[in-house]
Amino acid sequence: MPLSRRLGSLILAGVVAVALAACDGSRVDAPPPPGTESFVSITDVDPTIIVEARYFGQHNFLGTRVTGYEAPKCLLTEQAAAALAQVQQELRPMNLALKTYDCYRPQRAVDHFVAWARDLGDVKMKAEFYPAVDKANLFRDGYIAEKSGHSRGSTLDLAIVALPAAEPEQYREGDPLRECALPTDQRFHDNILDFGTGYDCFDPAAHTASPAVGGTQRAMRTLLANLMDEHGFKNLPEEWWHFTLRDEPFPQTYFDFPIR
Repeated sequence: MPLSRRLGSLILAGVVAVALAACDGSRVDAPPPPGTESFVSITDVDPTIIVEARYFGQHNFLGTRVTGYEAPKCLLTEQAAAALAQVQQELRPMNLALKTYDCYRPQRAVDHFVAWARDLGDVKMKAEFYPAVDKANLFRDGYIAEKSGHSRGSTLDLAIVALPAAEPEQYREGDPLRECALPTDQRFHDNILDFGTGYDCFDPAAHTASPAVGGTQRAMRTLLANLMDEHGFKNLPEEWWHFTLRDEPFPQTYFDFPIR
């Protein structure tokens, strides 16, 4: 059965002020003005979407909670959230569900990433997230940048889980680390389907079309990419989990309000 391409077009009252600020690529250091309601929590739109806010906890490439993450939520623009809910509707009859790792990301969090990347002595999580990458090359290789599409509110990182969702492994600081590109039974025991690498794996094997992963893993990546494409999202080829709404409402604005 062909996938629907119908995306709800959401017109937001009072959004003009924020849109004008977007024109010059400015940084917005406060939430959108009251009444615009430009951002929503994805679980308010579809509570069946699973949220694991990796940067709210310690199991991420920094090994600590990231600045600006004050609640374990996935915030998105209303347009992106509505489109994502349509993807979820496609998956549910297959006993599958979406799981988000990161959605809107405050600019202050991106600044935290940049400061961390410049501290070459902090390699606490290297063994899992970037085992084959010299930390000194993270900027050169494009893994870290001073701006992120996540800060525009219509970019997110996600995967697919089988239902009923298994309980994922719980990371505790100091636990032994396992390389993110190892086979699924040897790396961190997440509860997602096997996509060939773990989330936030700084490795060529994480490229969506990487020939380094097997046929089953490529099929999972293709399923996710096709579903997201049908509902208006484009994939970042270097990261199988990373998608941006094509018609994002704030293409030049990098917001900085905290996630609460």
